[in-house]
Amino acid sequence: MKPKMYRRDLVTKDDIWNAVIATISEYDYPTRNQTADETFLAFYYYSEIESGGHEILMNWFSGHVEEVGVTSFLDALVGSLEAIGAYDYAAIERKYGRDMWQKFKELENGEIEEEGFYAVIEQADKEYDQLDGRIGELLETYFVDVHMELIDVIQD
Repeated sequence: MKPKMYRRDLVTKDDIWNAVIATISEYDYPTRNQTADETFLAFYYYSEIESGGHEILMNWFSGHVEEVGVTSFLDALVGSLEAIGAYDYAAIERKYGRDMWQKFKELENGEIEEEGFYAVIEQADKEYDQLDGRIGELLETYFVDVHMELIDVIQD
C-alpha cells in the first residue's frame, strides 16, 4: 500500500526527495513493483557509496546478492541506474561489479589478502568519484518524475 501525503507537503524538490526516501525506507526489497525496486536500488546504491564506497555497498547488499546471485543483482542494479539516467554509473558497475563481488567473497573466505580486494574497490571508487556527484541530481529528477507512482498524493 502506498503512503498518503498532501500535495501541500510536496511543493519543492526537497519535499519530494524527503518523501520518497521516507517511503522507500519502509520497503522490504524486492517489492515486486518495478518503479519501487528501481528507486530503492538506485537510492541505496548512491547512499551506500557516498557513505563508504563500494566496500560498504558490497557489505550492505551481501545478503541479497547471496540470495539472488551476483548476475541477477548486477542486472537489477545496472537497470536501476539506467532507469534514472545514470549511464556512466551503470558502466562502472558493469565493468567492476562481478570482480568486486568475487574479491569480496574471496576475502571473506580468507582466500586472498585485503590488497587484492581493495585494488578493484579503489579503482571503482575512483571512477565513481570522477563523475562529481551527478548521480544526486539524477536521483532528484527521477524522484520528482516518479513520486506519484510511489505515494498517493491527495490534492488539497
